[in-house]
Amino acid sequence: MKGQHFLVDKRIAERQIGYAALSDKDVVLEIGAGYGVLTKRIARKAKKVIAVEIDKKLADSLANSLDGMSNVDIISRDILKIDFKDMEFNKVVSNLPYQISSPVTFKLLESDFDMGILMYQKEFADRLVAKPGSKNYSRLSVMASYAADWEMLEAVSPAAFRPRPRVYSAIVKVVPGKPKFEVENEALFYELTRVLFSHRRKKIKNSLLIEGLVSPEEVEKVPYREKRVEVLTPQQIGEISDVIAGMKNEGKDKKNI
Repeated sequence: MKGQHFLVDKRIAERQIGYAALSDKDVVLEIGAGYGVLTKRIARKAKKVIAVEIDKKLADSLANSLDGMSNVDIISRDILKIDFKDMEFNKVVSNLPYQISSPVTFKLLESDFDMGILMYQKEFADRLVAKPGSKNYSRLSVMASYAADWEMLEAVSPAAFRPRPRVYSAIVKVVPGKPKFEVENEALFYELTRVLFSHRRKKIKNSLLIEGLVSPEEVEKVPYREKRVEVLTPQQIGEISDVIAGMKNEGKDKKNI
């Protein structure tokens, strides 16, 4: 069972289905199907369910309990090893295995879908939706908000699961879209965000110098250099990224002269 906690509260499952606003045109991806508490409810509303469950025994048990539901495809594989390009789905409704929340989230954001209703550990969900200046604001907050809109829908008690986790969970709505702002070099933006949050208590200029992203002369051209990353918006981090990208391009041009 890979350490997963399974939802057993049917009222919460019904609310998740309601949040997803499913219709007979929807193809839904479910990650971590478990005993099928969500699977069967999705199948009654949607055109098709793609239910991924890594545990072969659970996958077989689910298949044997579908009572003739022909619109459920069960895949017993590691979701992190599946190429989403080989799948067609427009919604995601899942109680995610918490130990893979981060890689699954970013894997999903690289794919094309309309909306997701996802259950996370609440601490992780708090970081997803955190705003600049708050204690939960993190690299995850920046990367998530750059790629999608996130909304915390409700907290869920440990009593809703078997076995009971030690922490609260939360249902989150995600709507992917175009990035909220443009950056000149996306890879640099991601790396810069990582660097700044690994030194979140230091001023921007000191973080950049420690990691060698700029020279002492170049750092004076960096905006917000006297601030700390925890108060900057994702777009302001993007501005820093673009300035650094510009200086790197200028340096390459000089070498080519």
